[in-house]
Amino acid sequence: MSDLRLDATQLDRYSRHVIMDEIGPEGQKRLLEGSVLVVGAGGLGSPAIQYLAAAGIGRLGLVDDDVVERSNLQRQIVHSDDDVGRPKVESAADYVAALNPDVDVDTDETRLTPDTVADLVAGYDVVLDASDNFATRYLLNDHCVLTGTALSHGAIYRFEGQVTTFTNDRDDHADEEGSDRPCYRCLFPEAPEPGTVPDCATTGVLGVLPGTVGCIQATEVVKYLLESGELLEGRLLMYDAMDMSFETVDILANPACPVCGDDPAIESVRDGSYEGSCSLSAD
Repeated sequence: MSDLRLDATQLDRYSRHVIMDEIGPEGQKRLLEGSVLVVGAGGLGSPAIQYLAAAGIGRLGLVDDDVVERSNLQRQIVHSDDDVGRPKVESAADYVAALNPDVDVDTDETRLTPDTVADLVAGYDVVLDASDNFATRYLLNDHCVLTGTALSHGAIYRFEGQVTTFTNDRDDHADEEGSDRPCYRCLFPEAPEPGTVPDCATTGVLGVLPGTVGCIQATEVVKYLLESGELLEGRLLMYDAMDMSFETVDILANPACPVCGDDPAIESVRDGSYEGSCSLSAD
């Protein structure tokens, strides 16, 4: 860790972190030196961006190729009515700048592809996947597994959400039997056929739902950077807003997984298939 010192303004801003034994000044320095790439500045990305910026994550990368629409505002809370028509990354960056001047923001108004993913992810400590399609999820998963980059996954649908964390550290996060932790392909080996999962324009989404799920993702990222607490690695947290219930199920590593298994078929994102944009989350 560098010799970064908290100035008087930072000691005031982060005082509720600094006084906690589990964080303290050293932990806040970790956050200020940390970097997170948020893929998607919509429903899930909005609360994640808010709380990561407020926590003092030193560098945030924002990737999204969409513009703000008025129908987004019911849940995408870093944008306002005045932002309609603006690129989401620009609107979100302005929000962060107004919230916390300690945070440097890099924006990319683009969509992840096998050609761009390496450059976009490079240099970040962890990736927060707030995307709304399977193609991006599988692409991010494969790249993060292959490069050993930590990945926070979240998804929402109508009244339900799910969150898990993949640290992708194949050496340090093996279980007692020595098998590796799972990846997204272990959890969902194949995407549903295009058109079989409706999007939010068809089914709707509870506006506050992505707030809960995105905040949990941000919590996982903060814990990862602090190297503190128990992550959701190897566990899928499922949330039902209508029942106000949470359930956690184990995710098992799949020895036949094509990217993290014993005999992987995907050794480069060039080997994967990422066509289509079947929408899952109501982003």
